[in-house]
Amino acid sequence: MATTEPSSSSSSSSPSSSTSAPPATIPTGQNVNVPTPAISSSPGPAPREMVNDPARTGFDPQMKWWMNYFNVLTGKMTKEGMFHFRESRYRVHEERDCKRCDEYRDWLFNYSPIIRFLSEKTGDLNGRLDKSNVVCRRCPARLDEDGNVHRQSGGFSPDHGILLCANEVRDRKHLEDTLAHEMIHAWDHLRWKVDWVGDKDLKHAACTEIRASMLSGECRWTKEFFTRGQWGVTQQFQDCVRRRAVQSVMARPRCKDEEHATKVINSVWDSCFADTRPFDDVYR
Repeated sequence: MATTEPSSSSSSSSPSSSTSAPPATIPTGQNVNVPTPAISSSPGPAPREMVNDPARTGFDPQMKWWMNYFNVLTGKMTKEGMFHFRESRYRVHEERDCKRCDEYRDWLFNYSPIIRFLSEKTGDLNGRLDKSNVVCRRCPARLDEDGNVHRQSGGFSPDHGILLCANEVRDRKHLEDTLAHEMIHAWDHLRWKVDWVGDKDLKHAACTEIRASMLSGECRWTKEFFTRGQWGVTQQFQDCVRRRAVQSVMARPRCKDEEHATKVINSVWDSCFADTRPFDDVYR
């Protein structure tokens, strides 16, 4: 889930009705820290993160990888064990994955129409996004005691830039969707004064998540159909945008639960779903 906001009131079609303030800047430079994703903090204690126990899971990090894989094939490894096995392979292939991600990123900045357009529009607001502040890193996933796996494909931090999770990249088209999503957040950050955490309310977060899912291409019908197994035809696009926006808002520290996230999304839906800036229309 990517960390990912704009209108001080739900009646505004943009994240914030305030346009007089000068745009913020996106940090540049080579010393880039990895943005920390927001973690959901519901009123009760967060579910405990599961640590691997070979006796319980069937995954032994001291064994050769093919022996662990054999345990998968023979049904001797639990789902929890498979999670830890997958994460261990990501650690082994971290350098390879980051190199591939860097190559995809550089190609997209040079040749992708949507990435080039968003880069230009970001520049119009005195921001700059390039390889100095769009970084590829391995992003460890978490498995909680309820069996929920928490992953992310990328994230935007106003203080650091854009994080691309190299180990979650399926192909260049997938990275293009992820990068476009985060660049829309960056554009919103420069264009409006965004309450990212939700200290006042979560409407900013809800609006930018709606816009990013709508404009990035991640909810186009072919991706929903072939990648996520969503077979519906009517209202598929709106349902995808709403579903992904709710998931992202739930990761905000001030969001209580799914019901709270859904209520906030509904309160800004009409205005934010109609706001396609900086595009004239939904591009993809």
